[in-house]
Amino acid sequence: MANADCIVIQGSNMAECHPVGFQWVTEAKARGARVIHVDPRFTRTTALADKHVPIRAGSDVVLLGALISRVLDEGLYFEEYVRAYTNAATLVSEDFLDSEDLDGLFSGYDPETHSYDDATWGYQRDADGRPVRDETLTHPRSVFQILKRHYSRYTAEMVEEVCGISREDFEYLLASITENSGRERTTCWAYAVGWTQHTLGAQFIRTSAILQLLLGNMGRPGGGVMALRGHATIQGASDIPTLFNLLPGYIPMPVAGKHDTYEQWIQAVGTPEQHKGYWANGESYAVSLLKAWWGDAATRENDWAYDYLPRINGAHGTYQSMMLMLEDKVDGFFVFGQNPAVGSANGRMQRLAMSHLKWLVVRDFQQIETATWWKDGPEIESGELRTEDIETEVFFMPAANHTEKAGSFTQTQRMVQWRHQAVRPPGDARSDLEFLNDLGLRVRALLQDSDDPRDRPLLDLTWDYPVDEHGEPDAEAVLKEINGYRVPEAGATAGSEAARADDAGAAESAGPSRNALVDGEPLNGFTEMRADGSTAGGCWIYSGVYAGGVNQAARRKPGQEQDETAAEWGWAWPANRRILYNRASADLEGKPWSERKKLIWWDEDAGRWVGNDVPDFPVDRAPSARSGVAAGGPANLDGDDPFIMQADGKGWLFAPTGMVDGPLPTHYEPQESAVPNLLYKQQNSPSRLTLPAQDNMSAPGPGVPGSEVYPYVFTTYRLTEHHTAGGMSRWLPYLAELQPEMFCEVSPELAAEVGLEPYGWATIVSPRAAIEARVLVTRRMTPLTIAGRTVHQIGLPYHWGVGGEAVVEGDSTNDLLGIAMDPNVSIQAAKYVAGTIMPGRRPRGPERLDLVEKLRSEAGLTLDSGNRHATVPVEDLERSAEGLRAGLRTDAGVDEDPASGAGSGDGASQEAASHDSAAMSAAASGVSAEGHEGAALHMDAHERSGAADIRPGRGAENPGGRAENGEAEDSAGTGAETAGGADAGASSGDGADPGAEDDEQGEDERG
Repeated sequence: MANADCIVIQGSNMAECHPVGFQWVTEAKARGARVIHVDPRFTRTTALADKHVPIRAGSDVVLLGALISRVLDEGLYFEEYVRAYTNAATLVSEDFLDSEDLDGLFSGYDPETHSYDDATWGYQRDADGRPVRDETLTHPRSVFQILKRHYSRYTAEMVEEVCGISREDFEYLLASITENSGRERTTCWAYAVGWTQHTLGAQFIRTSAILQLLLGNMGRPGGGVMALRGHATIQGASDIPTLFNLLPGYIPMPVAGKHDTYEQWIQAVGTPEQHKGYWANGESYAVSLLKAWWGDAATRENDWAYDYLPRINGAHGTYQSMMLMLEDKVDGFFVFGQNPAVGSANGRMQRLAMSHLKWLVVRDFQQIETATWWKDGPEIESGELRTEDIETEVFFMPAANHTEKAGSFTQTQRMVQWRHQAVRPPGDARSDLEFLNDLGLRVRALLQDSDDPRDRPLLDLTWDYPVDEHGEPDAEAVLKEINGYRVPEAGATAGSEAARADDAGAAESAGPSRNALVDGEPLNGFTEMRADGSTAGGCWIYSGVYAGGVNQAARRKPGQEQDETAAEWGWAWPANRRILYNRASADLEGKPWSERKKLIWWDEDAGRWVGNDVPDFPVDRAPSARSGVAAGGPANLDGDDPFIMQADGKGWLFAPTGMVDGPLPTHYEPQESAVPNLLYKQQNSPSRLTLPAQDNMSAPGPGVPGSEVYPYVFTTYRLTEHHTAGGMSRWLPYLAELQPEMFCEVSPELAAEVGLEPYGWATIVSPRAAIEARVLVTRRMTPLTIAGRTVHQIGLPYHWGVGGEAVVEGDSTNDLLGIAMDPNVSIQAAKYVAGTIMPGRRPRGPERLDLVEKLRSEAGLTLDSGNRHATVPVEDLERSAEGLRAGLRTDAGVDEDPASGAGSGDGASQEAASHDSAAMSAAASGVSAEGHEGAALHMDAHERSGAADIRPGRGAENPGGRAENGEAEDSAGTGAETAGGADAGASSGDGADPGAEDDEQGEDERG
């Protein structure tokens, strides 16, 4: 970012939420860069920017789409880059129908499942299976022309109408990014959960990726789409995931009924028949993972113990799990470093869901609200729950904080940095590593005499980590396992009978190490992994972090002792590359686009790529190399295929697979928007995930009677003084006193309209809950004119919760939120909430629920309110479904690339890696993933979790709930050069720092 000539921060209040990283924005500005902040609020980021562009929450695709349209129409794109390095020239199937043809839908939509079949989105291919290209970019089926047509209706006038952005501000933004892109200059985009926490979150990021590809800003110094990762190892929580649909390194989890055999699963991971890029070697990564987990028990004869892997049979995300709790289908729940009672969307449902559990284990520094809701939560006060009726048994386990344990953090730049233990944890506090290791040993000891086949996967695990005198496992041994090693040809491993014989006493003493992990030679990188069982490795993208038997993440060579790339500070995945896809930093001949922006280049004499970064390209592949082959693995990458994780080696302007909600980003209104979609008849995302329930009702849509009951927009954000759901800050007096009370930010105009007094009280009501907050009247909130009407946006920080243990408490913003999700990653839409505001404090006891119900009744809400999926005319719906009925499938390759797409694991067509994987840079394809939770595997969320009423907890008079509100923040963004995407909340948070992942929901201040 320090090398950028222009920085656009959109979807983040970077100065307050990512202050350490923001130093590089100020460094860039000191060097002359222009900084622009696009955000509903004026914040500390805005104060340091050259320009503030206020925007209506949820309308970002319109703004970015209009920029794309102008860039294409006026020839402002980097033509040489676009022609050579993107799929602009590739022809798309004649069967594909765009949203231009179907008024907001694409071909292949199934109105029954609310999902797409992407069969018609594929490339046209020649007789040899190669994508057909038109190098003139004039063919009407070329990606370039489809893109141009798709965004033709996204105009500056539409930006003014839909986003509330003036024509003057739009022209300023357009000029800023185009004048600062090209051979000599680069522009960087940065985002956080202000983008991801929408029903279109992944597509917001995709849109910026498309724009950056057109401007030639991917893979170059000062360019890219920066996914800001604000918490301890949020990026790492995506890479080695706390996500139900992914295995380490963005390898897809097997799906029951789809990947019943090893061969079917490997096809989903990636094979040479499908790819030119490095996912072609997917079997090597997968087999190495299985060998790391099951050692000698994983053999060629048993398909490397593939049958030991669990299968998923639907969406098992945090919110779907909450619904299952309410249906008494979940017995127990572990909570690591999260606070779902406060930090997750629809907090009331979270707490009620937990009242249905048999047992709950909470590990944290403090007795957070998730550990105490049963005695002092809001539902106790309202009478909905009575402590004596709740049968949930709650175990609180004190946890060590980050200073009290060793381990690694992986952050924004994919940078892995080692932290050393400073002090021993106090009392009974233990690290997550020690807790889980000990738990694993104890479970194995209980099962040691079992002959039940279902217990074999546990008993055969390589579970023998060296421990110190305190029982703490050696974190560096775990790092070595993640890195990978060569499997010794002989010798017992932890999966052997000899190893299992010792498990009974292992809970007290792990005993001497006698496994391959200790004896095996560490791998130097993922290209050394093999599919023949000779290598083991816990996460292929991290291979190299322990190269040479040295903890590369622990390096701290001062900046003044090395060049600006700082390759000897920490370690960045993959292969310590600091900028992904950096082959794109040189032209077709391998020469830097300019001296000013040079990074790597082709050395003709040496016959290899050299430069200031580790080349993200086959080091000996000449720029002129041409294979003439569509797949076959990295050996067939052409010299002008810089996006090496894509099946075709190109950056995807059009995503033929990977995004479950469409190949091109398209504007849809937020779930609770009262504004009609001015671009299409399709009002909301037709494939968004909803969970209709009595306590998860949505506000009615525009023009529907009752929409006037909830006239205002709430948007959530976080403060510098507090940390997410407050577990690390509300218990500390010297932080709590800086922001002691929950408050709301309103404009002077809204305050006058409603009668709010500065520093007085306001009651805020949504279709789910009513809360109270102090009133902060400020011009930081700007009323916007949208479609001829004034739209008021209200800012709500979300750090407070109700409970008796913290220094300060207050009503939780997240109680207001409904649960509607992005279909790619199952992240909740937390940045656009409909509601109303009135002067005075909220009612107490049962009267608070009465107020919520009164407004619901006035609005005429039902389970169907706001939950209609397809709103296009019947004829358009039928035309879209024709592609679905045709069942057309192009050959393997780009069109069925499982690992390049973004919404990995979300739809039936997605078997890919999550958005942040090396597999998919923003540039390269779609996004998704922040990570994060897979969506619905083409399973209708209505049918899955149902329109079920909340029932009382086990033995209680009422219900309970759970699910961290976007806790994995951007559990996706990948770092410096990729456009990571949506963050799906992982149900176990980060684990590296209990409390740190409470709820990434307001990680950035964007609305």
